[in-house]
Amino acid sequence: MLLELLLVLLALPVLVASGYLLLLTLLSGNKEAPPRVAPRLKFDIIIPAHNEEAGIARTVANLSRVDWPVELRRVMVVADNCSDATADRAREAGATVLVRHNKELRGKGYALQYAFEQSLKDGFADAVVVVDADTEVTDNLLHAFAARLEAGAQAVQAHYGVLNPHASWRTKLMAISMALFHKVRSLGRERLGVSCGLRGNGMCFTHAIIRQVPHEAFSIVEDLEYGIRLGQAGQRVHYAWEAEALGEMVSSEKAARSQRRRWEGGRMAMMRKFGAPLLAEGLRKGDKVLVDLAMDLLVPPLSWVVLGSGAVAVGSAVLAWWRGAVGPSAFVAAASVLALVLYVMRGWWISGMGLAGLGALARAPFYVAWKLWLMVSRPEEKKGEWVRTAREGQKP
Repeated sequence: MLLELLLVLLALPVLVASGYLLLLTLLSGNKEAPPRVAPRLKFDIIIPAHNEEAGIARTVANLSRVDWPVELRRVMVVADNCSDATADRAREAGATVLVRHNKELRGKGYALQYAFEQSLKDGFADAVVVVDADTEVTDNLLHAFAARLEAGAQAVQAHYGVLNPHASWRTKLMAISMALFHKVRSLGRERLGVSCGLRGNGMCFTHAIIRQVPHEAFSIVEDLEYGIRLGQAGQRVHYAWEAEALGEMVSSEKAARSQRRRWEGGRMAMMRKFGAPLLAEGLRKGDKVLVDLAMDLLVPPLSWVVLGSGAVAVGSAVLAWWRGAVGPSAFVAAASVLALVLYVMRGWWISGMGLAGLGALARAPFYVAWKLWLMVSRPEEKKGEWVRTAREGQKP
């Protein structure tokens, strides 16, 4: 009985994590997009770029074709600490270019702060939009943002998806993973009326909120950090699910290794720094936005939750065999496994990857093992440093 109780107690964190994911899964049904509003707001579309001469013109051209009056939008490229012709290629493509050189303060967070300050100083726009240099957006991006801003939103996140899902089994798996993390979770959180979180690509902020909460987020996951600061200031991030910012994902293991280390390592650092304090603050204030931001941080990566659920299932099976009876831990394990299966299958369905996606999911155990190896062997990286992931067609 003591072993059974101990196993149940050890299983509770897994049950809470999988239960949170199940709740968001059940709330992730399709929603009708808000009606379009007449174009009135002005946007600065900002591209933070570091040594992106090969693809920056394509991104600028894509953003120049969005469905919004030309006189109400401006594309700005921040050529941050570049050693190539990024600024020249962007200027030739029609962008307004900001050239920034600072050997000490380096990274996307500093580039965004610089661009936001310039946008405020110029006074042209009502809001800024952030798009990565390897991204293509859907034509309705600014319409989706404007509909929410006109209704009172101060920060909005479009769906961040994969531009090249069929490049390899790895990008197929990434498409499902981003459908889970970016769409299933975000739709569920939008229905709860909490913050959907920032994803770093396809973000929109009003000038008013930038003045209220200056962009002083300089970690490797500056988007996650700024989203938390917005929540602490009483502002939630709204989700524009009908518009997409599609980023290029790497297909090679070597390039993916660097990218995944940054994402996972940065998120773990934010969890340690903000997780428990944010939860305590949210509970004390009765603030559901802060409580949800804390839950989103405290729920570990899916691979960890899956391993924990599997360990509980094996432990409960061994205990049941030894005792000759099924105990409560078996029901906890079954509930966790079922919740995770429903969550993953919902992401697969939303991703639209079909049978190819199921084939990629079959490789998930190897991917999980690879991610765990990355976490335990993660090297230290400089805070806020530009660590550019090699693009497809380039050597990583």
